[in-house]
Amino acid sequence: MARQQNQVRELDEGSYVMIDDAPCKITAYSTAKPGKHGSAKARVEGKGVFDDNKRNFTQPVDAKVWVPIIQRKQGQVVSVESEDVAQVMDLDTYETFTIKTPGDTELSPDDEIEYLEMDEQRKIV
Repeated sequence: MARQQNQVRELDEGSYVMIDDAPCKITAYSTAKPGKHGSAKARVEGKGVFDDNKRNFTQPVDAKVWVPIIQRKQGQVVSVESEDVAQVMDLDTYETFTIKTPGDTELSPDDEIEYLEMDEQRKIV
């Protein structure tokens, strides 16, 4: 799995973090001041990149967390198999794969798309 370690204090809204072994985009980040018996705490809320589930965690700001390395790539639609499945060719490697399409987009052959990829998981942006 392509990921690296960062401290919680280095995270911010819009960046990615692993929560419950799933890559998530951070939707909310807040910190609490250090108290009498401990360090400052951070509360991080995120939405799954590939499954859209909401997740959160609370940890000290100096704790280490995993940050996924998600690549943004360009592709071209080769064919549309059904309403929610399309065949796409990567414009860099010319690899062809099947990908689920979002419900609100109409794709047709020869359309250029942008998609996210991490460990053989792909999602059209």
